[in-house]
Amino acid sequence: MTIFSSDNVTGACPEVIDAVVAANDGIVESYGNDKWSLNLQKKLSEIFETDVVVFPVVSGTAANALALSVLSPVFGKIYCHELSHINTDECGAPEFFSGGAKLVTMTSEDGKINSQDLNQNIRGTGNVHLTQPAAVSITQACETGTVYQLEEIRSIAETAHEHGLKVHMDGARFANAIVSIGASPAEMTWKSGIDVLSFGGTKNGCLTAEAVIFFKPELVGNFPYLHKRSGQLLSKMRFVSAQLEAYISNDVWLKNAANANAMAKLLSEGLKNFPEIKLAYRTQSNEVFVHLPSSIIDHLNAKGYSISEDELDGKSVRFVTAWNTVSGDIDKLISTINSK
Repeated sequence: MTIFSSDNVTGACPEVIDAVVAANDGIVESYGNDKWSLNLQKKLSEIFETDVVVFPVVSGTAANALALSVLSPVFGKIYCHELSHINTDECGAPEFFSGGAKLVTMTSEDGKINSQDLNQNIRGTGNVHLTQPAAVSITQACETGTVYQLEEIRSIAETAHEHGLKVHMDGARFANAIVSIGASPAEMTWKSGIDVLSFGGTKNGCLTAEAVIFFKPELVGNFPYLHKRSGQLLSKMRFVSAQLEAYISNDVWLKNAANANAMAKLLSEGLKNFPEIKLAYRTQSNEVFVHLPSSIIDHLNAKGYSISEDELDGKSVRFVTAWNTVSGDIDKLISTINSK
């Protein structure tokens, strides 16, 4: 049973499916010149309260790798957390698309980097023998389910910009973070110093739809060519753009994330009632990390659940809720643990 194993195992929400069906009607311009793609940029500019430049892609890995490829030269350093998706789960794509930039990882107890550690790690500027500091990448919400507060983002961005670095945000679960702290998209990004955002939709109700969003047009540079060269400039881009347009319309993305977050909180509270189960991280989005005794892991696996002890740090088990998780799913899991 793959339920709770990931937010990638769910289907797409009805609004997105309806949008894809509607986009399937008629003959329209290709390669992003369709009405959905053009309207998507206008809508995202409204949501972010500034003119943005948007490039739809079909995966979070593509979004991250391509975004970082324009923020760092081939001899650059990209600072990130050791548990970040770009470091642990993207098969070297950021290094490949950047032409060899080096990921420099940092460690913390909650999955978030901080400005003090960043400042201490930024070194080598001007030394021809060393890779050159170029960019910082933070994940919002983090791989541990925790969420950067606005003041934390601002502090990291200020430190980065003081050293001449650009700041990227991996927003695979961006909507979950927005709902978690109640900030506006603008406050969480460019108003706090973010230069480029990987805007996620797939984990929160889309089929295959992400986007790279530039808040500074001057940073776009050669990105249109990299977009094409990487195979992410789709001929029938309308089907990706239509998903994202429906996703951000009528607050669908926020309602989906609100349900996922609420279900994670419910699950977290339920698991905490077992004295032998301990939370590994605070539950601030739609991921719940817990330390489970091997007897409970074996019991759940025997009952059809798929419990992996290899998630993230190898020390805890991850449960992930989604846009369509219902309280009955959680009740069933808790009941199964009770039946041990």
